[in-house]
This record gives sequence, structure tokens and C-alpha cells, in this order.
Amino acid sequence: MATAVHVQKGEIIDYTAASDVGYLEVVPLAAKIGIALEPIAAGATGSLAVTEIWELPAAAPLEIAAGDAVYWNKTNSNIDKTNSGVLAGFAVTAKTSAGTTVRVKID
Repeated sequence: MATAVHVQKGEIIDYTAASDVGYLEVVPLAAKIGIALEPIAAGATGSLAVTEIWELPAAAPLEIAAGDAVYWNKTNSNIDKTNSGVLAGFAVTAKTSAGTTVRVKID
């Protein structure tokens, strides 16, 4: 029978940066996003939060309803609803067309 070895809880993961990452910068991963909890130099390993609720920049004049699935647009560096970016999670607050941020539960 195979056995597992617990490594860490998973709310925060180790991340080796391909290029410099700033504190609280959104980091698109292959299938989700993380938030840098410290500056991470290229080639160094640092901590990324990969859960919890974060206020993130959002595309205007896009309207977002609480509960909408949202994505990180790597080109525009913001949240949108188009499934062409990296899944960010779901909106926990609504965003009007004039709004510039939305709170997102990343997971």
C-alpha cells in the first residue's frame, strides 16, 4: 500500500520565481494564481498565498456579481470574467461598471 507524507498545509506554498516578483504581486501559475507574501528575486524561492480573500484590480467597465467565476488576465494584469486567463477563483463582492477592484476568494 502506498503512503503519503504531509509536507505543508497548503494555504501558502513555496514558489521559485522565474523573474523578480514584488510584495503582494499577483503571480499567475499554470491553473490558478498566487499572491507573493514577500519580494522574490529571480531564481529565489519565496512564499505565495494560494487561498483566502484578496482585493484585486478588475477590468472596467466590467460588472461582476458576487459568486461569479473570475480569471486573471495576464495581458492586462487584472480580474475579468473571460475564461481565457488563469482561474483566480470567485468574486465574494459585486463590482459595478465604475469599480476598479473586486474581492476574490482565490482557490
